[in-house]
Amino acid sequence: MDVRKKVYIETSVISNLTARPTYNLVDMARQVATQTWWSLVRPKFDLYASMLVLDEAARGDETAAQKRVGILNAMTLIPVTREMESLAERLLATTAVPRTSYEDAVHIAAATVSGMDYLLTWNCRHIANAVTMPKIYKACVEADYRCPVICTPDQLGEENDDE
Repeated sequence: MDVRKKVYIETSVISNLTARPTYNLVDMARQVATQTWWSLVRPKFDLYASMLVLDEAARGDETAAQKRVGILNAMTLIPVTREMESLAERLLATTAVPRTSYEDAVHIAAATVSGMDYLLTWNCRHIANAVTMPKIYKACVEADYRCPVICTPDQLGEENDDE
């Protein structure tokens, strides 16, 4: 029996998936990578998001928010628990995530506490960052959790069973 891996989808992925096309090359590359991942790779995973993702996705332009929320309605939504909030506070206290980025810490904690295999994000400032990731992993291990692999859509491909 194939056990599908679980992916926590952070808000930036949904935003890039549904965003209007742009001429900014970096943003365009993220949109294309996200759309490609969504159509080709996503079906091989079970997708999850937290209620925080839903709250963030519902903000802003009403038409754009409806598109984001529509995508999220097809996923399993997990509530943010006190246990997740405690881990988020630990991530902030250990400076794994800046104190001003509470929501980012909650995303990491939600993915970690709920046992996700991957945390998919385009937040390369506070989450998918080579400097912060070791601190995030360390803080999670010290709190007796296994942090999911943090990655961007262009980094999460199909698993190769031939190796």
